[in-house]
Amino acid sequence: MHDLDAFDLRLLAALQDDARLTNQQLGERIGLSASQCSRRRSALEAAKVIRGYRAELAAEALGLHVIAFVQVTLTTHSGENSRRFRDLLSRVDEVQEAYAMTGDADYLLKAIVPDLKGLAILVNDTLLAHDSVARVRSSIVLDRLKDQSRLPLRRTR
Repeated sequence: MHDLDAFDLRLLAALQDDARLTNQQLGERIGLSASQCSRRRSALEAAKVIRGYRAELAAEALGLHVIAFVQVTLTTHSGENSRRFRDLLSRVDEVQEAYAMTGDADYLLKAIVPDLKGLAILVNDTLLAHDSVARVRSSIVLDRLKDQSRLPLRRTR
């Protein structure tokens, strides 16, 4: 873990609010010079604390109206079968997040699709059609209660 001080935490919090801030703007927000912010930002990027920058797009404005969580059970539990399934996931843009799990299902996927037909295509034609997959169970999101990608930046020392 990278050793973060109070300025690093404030810098990260400001970037979570608006990643487009210049070093000058960051400095004004956290009380450092632009050059100090630049050095700290570069160090946080080099340490992989900051993984990247991206635009947050509005899914519904782009016609993506259905979010589903999909539980996947593999046919066999082997390294090769897991690799083939992970390769499949890397090619499926509808799968936004994927987790290897303990419990009844091997994987939990978060998917976003235009409509129920899109979910049916994902489940039937993509996941179940793959030879590594034995069973798929999906749950459709009715209402999003919280949508946050912001990490809690509290000092734990």
